[in-house]
Amino acid sequence: MQLDGSRTDGADNGRNGNGAGDVQAAWTRVKRRLRAELGEDVFASWFARLELEDVVNGVARLTVPTRFLKSWIESHYVDRVLNTFKSEVEDVVRLDVSVRGAASPPRPVAGVAKPAAPAGPLARYQASGAPAPTHGAVANAVSEAAAGARADASSSGDMSSAPLDARLTFASFVVGRSNALAHAAGERVSRHDGEGALYNPLYVHAGVGLGKTHLLHGIGHAAREAGRRVIYLTADRFMYGFVNALKTQNALAFKERLRAIDLLILDDVQFIQGKSIQAEFGHTLNALIDAGKQVVVASDRPPTELEALDERVRSRLAGGLVVEIGTLDETLRASILQARLTAVRVTHPTFEVAPAVAAYVAKAITANGRDLEGAVNRLLAHATLTGAPVTVETAEAAIRDLVKNREPKRIKIEDIQKLVASRYNVSRSDILSERRTAAVVKPRQIAMYLSKVLTLRSLPEIGRRFGGRDHTTVLHAVRKIEKLIGDDPVLGDEVELLKRMLQD
Repeated sequence: MQLDGSRTDGADNGRNGNGAGDVQAAWTRVKRRLRAELGEDVFASWFARLELEDVVNGVARLTVPTRFLKSWIESHYVDRVLNTFKSEVEDVVRLDVSVRGAASPPRPVAGVAKPAAPAGPLARYQASGAPAPTHGAVANAVSEAAAGARADASSSGDMSSAPLDARLTFASFVVGRSNALAHAAGERVSRHDGEGALYNPLYVHAGVGLGKTHLLHGIGHAAREAGRRVIYLTADRFMYGFVNALKTQNALAFKERLRAIDLLILDDVQFIQGKSIQAEFGHTLNALIDAGKQVVVASDRPPTELEALDERVRSRLAGGLVVEIGTLDETLRASILQARLTAVRVTHPTFEVAPAVAAYVAKAITANGRDLEGAVNRLLAHATLTGAPVTVETAEAAIRDLVKNREPKRIKIEDIQKLVASRYNVSRSDILSERRTAAVVKPRQIAMYLSKVLTLRSLPEIGRRFGGRDHTTVLHAVRKIEKLIGDDPVLGDEVELLKRMLQD
């Protein structure tokens, strides 16, 4: 691989070196800079699966797994990626983004190319013959399986619903103390046949693998059975549909399609990006709610913590019924595990797990339902591959890494600000103020650094939480504290102590 076909002697081994290793190292630096500049949320959504294939004659060939990601990056981030790449490798003058596994030229024609079979977890379940998940552990599989349909969204601006998983119904949803209120609200909303909406919007938030996607699919199934017009969308499908409608000058058809339904279900609202898209989402919310149509929204955090969303949208989301699905207690974990084992025995009748083993697994795995899924699949693999009975000892070995996968404590930026202010004898209002004295600047920068390290908030979000500062100010603070920690062991110990106090 070469950056320039005229260079074959390897003379330039510096910043613009022509070796594959040099280019890949430069690409690693590019991704690291994008992560720092855009924040963890944006990077994970759009760039985590962006890979460099090669660089030839000044063209950097990048690949992504879906056409949706390709379209989104080309529409919103191609200039930023190119400029960042050029700062590392001057020879790069153009980017070419393609879909992995798809032929580059000729490019797919809308309405002709068929979506490739999903390569995600759902496809792996189907290919292996293993039973598919029954609790909320299929969110990633559903998202990946819908990628093909997302790429084939009609160019006419018509917004079609993502598919609802037939297994994710109210009948298969295991109810416990932590999710009973959310389940009851979801059932009432889906079966409500009176005039107007019942709780509007119904906003469900929960951590990873706690069943919120299962609940949304259950609501969608029940509402359709009642004869209601339902559209279920993930945030990325909503964004793709809107961007595609603008490109094809069919925004009106997009708006009319969404406003002609009875129930809108939107998953992962925290990923909605861009001012124009957020504005359209806000208009859609207002139109549906004002018309008495039902809206159900899910996220990984409450509306007040969606700093990336427009304040008016956050206020509208918070104006309905906000319900949290809490962590799974041991009783609920045992029930979910038993339901999963029962489902597995439909296709593997000889698979048996003793009550003592099931009790151990339910007690040991505390993070989420997906880890319980993983545990069952591992026990099944042990039983089918070795033919040996499943014992507590084999279960301990099989799920050892899952037991270590404890859900980390969620740390709030406000808590960081309060602790740092107390530690350095300043007030939280001083940290948020415009004061630039040394006694205030240092704790402010430490608090910004800890906010970047200990939370998933992006640099712009952190800046807003520190008195409306720009993301470049936060980035400067993070880099300065990183350097000071490396140069000053005493400061390094101070920061580590603050980390431990926040994490305990």
